[in-house]
Amino acid sequence: MRPSILDPLFGRAAALPGIGPKTAKLFDRLLATPGKETRLVDILFHLPINLLDRSLRPTIAEAPYDQIVVLKVRVAEHRKPQGRYAKAPYKVLVEDDTGDCQLIFFLANADWIERSLPIGATRWVSGKLELYDGRRQIVHPDRVLDEAGIAKLPPAEAVHGLTEGLQERFVQRAVEGALERLPQLPEWQDPSVLAANKLPDFRAALLEAHHPKSRADVEPMSKARQRLALDELLSQQLALRLLRAKMKRLPGRENAGDGRFSRAIEAALPYALTGAQKRALDEIRADLGSPRRMLRLLQGDVGSGKTIVALLAMASVVECGRQAALMAPTEILARQHYDRLLPLAEGAGLRLALLTGRAKPSERARLHETIARGEVDVVVGTHSLAQNDLAFADLGLAVIDEQHRFGVQQRLALGAKGEAADVLVMTATPIPRSLALTYFGDMDSSVLDEKPPGRSAVDTRALPVSRIGDVVEGVRRALASGARVYWVCPLVEENEELDLAAAQDRHDDLTRIFGAIVGLVHGRMKGAERDAAMEAFKDGATRILVATTVIEVGVDVPEATVMVIEHAERFGLAQLHQLRGRVGRGSGKSSCLLLYKGPLGETAKARLVTLRQTEDGFRIAEEDLRLRGEGEILGSRQSGLPGFRLADISAHARLLAIARDDAELILRRDPELASPRGEALRILLYLFERDEAVRLLRAG
Repeated sequence: MRPSILDPLFGRAAALPGIGPKTAKLFDRLLATPGKETRLVDILFHLPINLLDRSLRPTIAEAPYDQIVVLKVRVAEHRKPQGRYAKAPYKVLVEDDTGDCQLIFFLANADWIERSLPIGATRWVSGKLELYDGRRQIVHPDRVLDEAGIAKLPPAEAVHGLTEGLQERFVQRAVEGALERLPQLPEWQDPSVLAANKLPDFRAALLEAHHPKSRADVEPMSKARQRLALDELLSQQLALRLLRAKMKRLPGRENAGDGRFSRAIEAALPYALTGAQKRALDEIRADLGSPRRMLRLLQGDVGSGKTIVALLAMASVVECGRQAALMAPTEILARQHYDRLLPLAEGAGLRLALLTGRAKPSERARLHETIARGEVDVVVGTHSLAQNDLAFADLGLAVIDEQHRFGVQQRLALGAKGEAADVLVMTATPIPRSLALTYFGDMDSSVLDEKPPGRSAVDTRALPVSRIGDVVEGVRRALASGARVYWVCPLVEENEELDLAAAQDRHDDLTRIFGAIVGLVHGRMKGAERDAAMEAFKDGATRILVATTVIEVGVDVPEATVMVIEHAERFGLAQLHQLRGRVGRGSGKSSCLLLYKGPLGETAKARLVTLRQTEDGFRIAEEDLRLRGEGEILGSRQSGLPGFRLADISAHARLLAIARDDAELILRRDPELASPRGEALRILLYLFERDEAVRLLRAG
């Protein structure tokens, strides 16, 4: 299927000269998809992250400290460790006419040092010059060269991300080998876009990116980086629009209900729907009532009322004699949705069922039968809803909660269980507009930007960790007034390298103070054990819940009014906002205490200030994107989202807009990508592994 011109780039990197079996495994650890081998394309897309500037070549006396310098020196003396000092560092004294300096080698290869630095010889030495105990020194020089070697040393050298055991020189050699095999590919970008932005062609951009001459060349806004980012963004936007076009071409079914169930549900609500909820419902119902297939994203901040909107949408479908399904990422969230929806559904006459992976085989078989016979109107469950052995009588609407915790394939699999089923995707993670276009550009979007009445503001304060005693006393007072408390830690067990509070240790500490009312939940627990701990907290059997971030999304305990987050400086801004959203869900006054360990860096300080200033999740999401970039906003590494290797959404937002507009124009003019440029664009899609989009083209 892949065009043969790309075959060299998808060959094994292990075939490159100088990469033996041991080095190949290191590359696989660094760059390959788990279970796969590194390919040449992985090497080529592994761009430098920094630049080693070797242009500074002063005398020893003039050399600045804490910078990379290249010194021309004479080797004056070897101080080889011996006897009981054999494990001491090997020191070599070097000098020039202005002063002297020590070269320090730990766990040294004495033979190599003596060969490379013979006494009396002139050598060029590169490394960071430091002042230690009043003496100039360079620890482990990165280069020791003679006159012939210094003539070949470039004034600037790329620095790549590495893994333990993999040296920079191996990466550089692999990059050069991969560049030699880079074929001349046809141009897929619009020439006017390249000219307007003064961008090089793809081949020239890769060569420039891998051979930076200044620090500006490794920045996202260098022309080479912009060109490569534009290529990746165009491939992604084109793939999304092909998927969207495919969905639009698929015939839908009109699911315009008569309102009998919806009116009963609304009448039973203890509050009126917000304006945002009404707007979103109007948009969803317009989609449901049209002959086109719906694929819509429903975004809402913590507590904005997405679940009720989903229930009313599902009720509209059931009114047409069809079924609906709501898929949640975890057992506890599925059960929570079920418990919350059951009274409203039963009161309106809807038949609701819960199906999760932990149901007993006999119970699961019975549920499968009733669902297949159409005796259930709405099924709430986990990923088990998307498995092959479940059949619906007539699935009209699939609702996926927290879509970024599922792969796209699971979303498609659930939607495929019904004939022309509509799909509604929900997320409680406010997404910056640029990321919404990037990750969910194949969907229409509705936003819930109001909170239902009754949600109280959360008093948010930042305190140094040295005041933890005051926090414990505050917790004691909160417990005395009947409150429940979350206490969040970043790690499960103490790590000697990271001075962070561990959930297990904090649980033990608080248990010594407060007794058996302290519970514990973390990601390493088995699912049933974790759910039991959450249930105990919801029921009030425990009143302090020490947790890692597994409680971040969705869990609802209205009685919890205090949130303590240890080492808040280590969390992302959107993640802190999600955690804070676990409190303030009832009518009582709620507080969030952010314990931090100083001194705070500028980014950490900006996070905590923003969190104290606002509870607007969308503003927080935009600020988080500005502070961190897009890589961690949606947890893409853990969730299967289409992470970028060359583009940086926070830096390349303008290029994303260009790619989006170009993709729309391309498919308007050439929907089958059959023109000469279309053929080049197919190569682009395969190069960035958007194979699914090409398969959609082939399938028509």
